[in-house]
Amino acid sequence: MGERQSTPFTLEFNRSIQVESREDRLTGDAGALLVREVFSRLSLEEFFQERLVDPRRPELITHPQIELLRSHVLLLAQGWQDQDDADQHRKDPAMRLAVSQRRGTRPLESQPEGSQTPAGLASQPTLSRLVKALSTSPQRSVLREGLLTVAARRIQAMRDRRFRYLTLDVDSLPVEVHGQQEGSLYNGHYGVRCYHPLVAIIGETGDLVDVRLREGNVHTAAGALEFILPLIDRLESEVCQVASVRLDAGFPEDGLLSALEARKVGYVARIKKNERLKDLAAPFLQALPPCLGPEPSLAFHELSYQASSWTAARRIVLVLQQSEGDLFPEFFFLLTNWSAKQTTAVALLDLYRQRGTAEGHFGELMSVLEPALSSTRRKKSHYRGESPKKRYASQDPFAANEVKLLLNALAYNLVHAARCLLEEATGQGWSLGRFVERVLRVAARLVVHARRVVVVINSQSAVVWQKLWTALSQLRWLPPPLPA
Repeated sequence: MGERQSTPFTLEFNRSIQVESREDRLTGDAGALLVREVFSRLSLEEFFQERLVDPRRPELITHPQIELLRSHVLLLAQGWQDQDDADQHRKDPAMRLAVSQRRGTRPLESQPEGSQTPAGLASQPTLSRLVKALSTSPQRSVLREGLLTVAARRIQAMRDRRFRYLTLDVDSLPVEVHGQQEGSLYNGHYGVRCYHPLVAIIGETGDLVDVRLREGNVHTAAGALEFILPLIDRLESEVCQVASVRLDAGFPEDGLLSALEARKVGYVARIKKNERLKDLAAPFLQALPPCLGPEPSLAFHELSYQASSWTAARRIVLVLQQSEGDLFPEFFFLLTNWSAKQTTAVALLDLYRQRGTAEGHFGELMSVLEPALSSTRRKKSHYRGESPKKRYASQDPFAANEVKLLLNALAYNLVHAARCLLEEATGQGWSLGRFVERVLRVAARLVVHARRVVVVINSQSAVVWQKLWTALSQLRWLPPPLPA
């Protein structure tokens, strides 16, 4: 019926198989529509539109800033890290529908030359200019606030579960880079050139609540005090009380510990072994009773310890662990400000072991979304073969890379929210990678009628989508009522 088509080739192993390209509306990223649904149900459009500043001249705008933000986040959520992928997906019908502010079939309509109505997704240079526009300190503060807002609104929308207290997990991660990005340096602990950001997550729900980019060679605890205390304030004002903070072995420094103690916020952390700690453990390093079953034998000893840099002695728990076949137990120390009456050694170890779930979420951010931080200062020496007539100030590459990290964290929270809804609906666990591959990266054909777009997916994916939609239909964040 007048459709353009071509037959590039016929397969040699079976000449009955013919490969054709047609002008059908096909996509491999139908799941972007689900992520957009989460975005909208949490009222994030209004949140960002009210707070982000668009520095562009209105008469020259083709893509509204909220659409640019959605484009960037949805591409990251679908696993498209390279900004050049934006050009490849400009005409993707599912992405156009998911990104656009317009209703009905209008996002798929072609536009006349020179029209200020978007005819597709924004190009890579336009998304790069968005990153530059978001690189100012106030704009990054909005993105950081938005990250916690996604988590808070999702938790508030969980009708069947409320939290009185929560646990904050804080860690640092290496983001490896390939190049000379400003602030990236060689980190001897990880053995790579990287950035070394701080990240924080709600232990009970797995939602990222803040990320802070740092130079590659900084100490694990650098800036942790300024990172954690304001975050606790925001969590307690928007979600609920922070009962405890779980920390890795690099964080216990006197300033941070004293500040948490002054606020009466509990903490538990491992501490690195040193000669003094080994001497403290030496009298207890005796073989434990044989382990019963597959679990190793455990023993606990209550001790007090004051590091040379600390202003006071603190409670530590020596944990001995011996597996079958070991001659002597292995040991490590847990540090806490809870007394033995408040939290027993067994309960303290159990609480700290739950940190493994948070580390799994940190790992999913790095392994599934794979944040690519590649902004550098590139002075434009020529334009179309000639020297540019006007030179603009170069963007701050460190700030631009923090924007990219925040956008990745925002994409993670949206996908994680959808993943949690599917786990609730199916009663089984879904890794983030499996969720992206099986639920979001779904092929579909879009059929356009007079006033409606029908998205046709395969029957196996339709079963999962139906279960997800049943749970998603219950997700609705409602703004708090205005005071009388």
